[in-house]
Amino acid sequence: MSNSSSDRIALALREWVASAPAGARLPSTRSLVARFEASPVTVQKALRTLIGQGIIESRPGVGTFVRTIRTARPSDYSWQTAALGSPRQRITAASAALRTAPNDVIALHSGYPDKELLPERLVRAAFTRVARSEAAVSRPPAAGLPELQSWFAAELGNATPMGLTAPAASDVVILPGSQSGLSTLFRTLVDPGRPLLIESPSYWGAILAAAQVGVELVPIPSDANGPNPADLARAFAQTGARAFYAQPNFANPTGGQWSPELANTVLGIVRDHGAFLIEDDWAHDFGITTDSAPLAAHDDSGHVVYIRSLTKSVSPSVRVAGLIARGPARERILADTQAQSMYVSGALQAVALDVVTQPAWRTHLRSLRGQLAFRRDLLVDAIREHVTAAHLEAIPRGGLNLWLRLPDDTNLLRLVRDCEAEGVAIAAGDDWFPAEPTGRYLRLNYSGPSPGAFPDGARIIGEMLAAP
Repeated sequence: MSNSSSDRIALALREWVASAPAGARLPSTRSLVARFEASPVTVQKALRTLIGQGIIESRPGVGTFVRTIRTARPSDYSWQTAALGSPRQRITAASAALRTAPNDVIALHSGYPDKELLPERLVRAAFTRVARSEAAVSRPPAAGLPELQSWFAAELGNATPMGLTAPAASDVVILPGSQSGLSTLFRTLVDPGRPLLIESPSYWGAILAAAQVGVELVPIPSDANGPNPADLARAFAQTGARAFYAQPNFANPTGGQWSPELANTVLGIVRDHGAFLIEDDWAHDFGITTDSAPLAAHDDSGHVVYIRSLTKSVSPSVRVAGLIARGPARERILADTQAQSMYVSGALQAVALDVVTQPAWRTHLRSLRGQLAFRRDLLVDAIREHVTAAHLEAIPRGGLNLWLRLPDDTNLLRLVRDCEAEGVAIAAGDDWFPAEPTGRYLRLNYSGPSPGAFPDGARIIGEMLAAP
C-alpha cells in the first residue's frame, strides 16, 4: 500500500481518539486491517505515526491505548540547598554570544564565524581519513600528538627573530580548546584568591574562567591601541600580581592590535616584575589588513605563555588548542591538564593536524582574508549610515568584531530586547567588562551568516536606538 493509505488510516484513528476517553483500548490490528482493507504493514505504520506524535501508546503483550495525560508531580529538590551550601564564587551565565539564533534572525551577536568562512571541504575529508586511521581507536600522549606539537611550535618559531631560541615541540601542550586552557593557566600561574591583571574590556570567556577558578581580577583600561603601560606597571606594583592576561592581536571585543613599541614596553614591564604574560592569540588566522604578531615570538625566557585555538578557524567541532610554555611552568600546566582531562581526543587532534597541513589550508586563509574584509566593510558602512548616534572607535585590522560605543543614556537591556523583537540579535557590551562598564557598547560580529542582511540589521538597530 502507498504512504497515502497509512496517512488515511492515521487520520481516521486520530478522529476516533479525539472522542475516546483517555486509556481507551484501540481495536486490534486484525480488526483494523479488515476495517480499512489494508495490509498489516500499513496499519502498523499508521499506529507508529500516532505513537510518535504522543497520541496513543503501545503496551507490549496487552494492546494499544489512547495515551493518558499524566499530571506531573512537582519535584522537591530543597534538600540540595543544605547539601550544596553557598557557592564560593558567583558564576554568571554564559555570554549572549553563545546563544543560537533562529535562521530568520539577523545574527550579529555570535562569537563564531559562519560556516561559509570555514574550510568545510578540508574538515569533512579529514574526518573521513581519520576515521580509518589508528587515531580513531588509540590513546594519544598526554601532551598531545607529537606532529601537532611540532606544528604549533613551528608556527610560532617562524615569527621568532634571529638571536632568540624558537620554541620546541616539547614546549607545547595540546588542550581541548582555549576555554579549558584559560582555566588551567589561571589555576596554575595565578592561584585562587590571588590577583590577575586583565585588559578591560576583555574576552568574556576569560572573565568566566577567572570566576570559576576564584582568582581576583584587576582591570587594566584598554582600547583599540591596547593598555596604558603606566597603568599596567602601577597595577603590578600595587597588587603584587604575577600574571597579566591579554589579547595583543585583534582583541575581543575591541579588535585592537598592539604596536611593536607597546608590545616591547609591556614585555619589559612583565619581566621587571618577574611575572607572566598570558597571551591569547585567538584570532591568529583572522588577519585582514595585517597579520597577527605574537609577543611570544619575542620572548625565550619563559615570561610569555602563549595559547592559540583552532576551534574558530577550523571548525567548532574541532575543539583543539595549542599552549606553549617553557620551564617549570610548562610542567605545572601539563600536570593540571592531565588531572582535568587526561588527554585530548586523538581523533580531533588528527583532524586538526590533517586540515592545517594541507596545501589548501593556506589557500583557504588567503581567501578568508578577502571575505572578512568585505563583510567588515559592509557592516561598517551600514553602521555609519543607519546608526548615526553611535561611535565606531576604530576599524579593526583583523578579528571578527566591531566595538560600537553608544550614547551614555542608552538602555542596553531594552535595546537588545527591542532589536531581538524586530529580528536582529545583538550582544550587549557589558559582558566584556571584568568590573563596572565604562560606557554603553555593542559588540557586533561581521563574520556571521547572511552578510546581505547587514544593512537591514543596522537600520533596525538605528531605529530602536532612536526610539523614545
